[in-house]
Amino acid sequence: MPGSDTGDDLSDVRVLVVDDEKEVADAYALRLRTVCDVDTAYSGPEALSTVAEETVDIVLLDRRMPEMSGDEVLERLREQGFEGRVIMLTAIDPGFDVLDLPFDDYLRKPVERDGLEAAIDHHRTVLAYELLGEYFSTESKRAVLAAELSADDRTENDRYVDVDERVTQLESRVRRLLADPEMLDTFDDIGREGI
Repeated sequence: MPGSDTGDDLSDVRVLVVDDEKEVADAYALRLRTVCDVDTAYSGPEALSTVAEETVDIVLLDRRMPEMSGDEVLERLREQGFEGRVIMLTAIDPGFDVLDLPFDDYLRKPVERDGLEAAIDHHRTVLAYELLGEYFSTESKRAVLAAELSADDRTENDRYVDVDERVTQLESRVRRLLADPEMLDTFDDIGREGI
């Protein structure tokens, strides 16, 4: 896929457009389809199901929806530990109530393609660095145990196996999102064996 007008390649960013108005969701998805991996959900429950089944990096979320409002979806995403960014994409004028909502950005409809791409690029970068921090922390724990304990001891410990799997997941996702994934390679330069 071609890069966006922002100059950065967004082709690996996974975006979910959530709006109960099918035409609106499809229109925004169509605008983004040439620059990123985009999917749509036409209700709150459908959005939660999609996020539970797939890795989603950025959710573009309408606030006013029947059955389950965007505010409710947002709360449920945070309660479930969603590891992504949420941009409210709505026609609702913001009030002081937004101070209590755990979203990452708030865009008023209609949003032009360039503005939408810029917001996605910004939040892709923020998410990449958030995950990079967790990766470095988790990998340092894994690396010190790998340097000090035998392979048998490590594979027999469920907590180590979980950490090892988490490191692999984080590394893959960070490499996909980060503009300069070679930053991850600098971690190998740090010696963790005893002096």
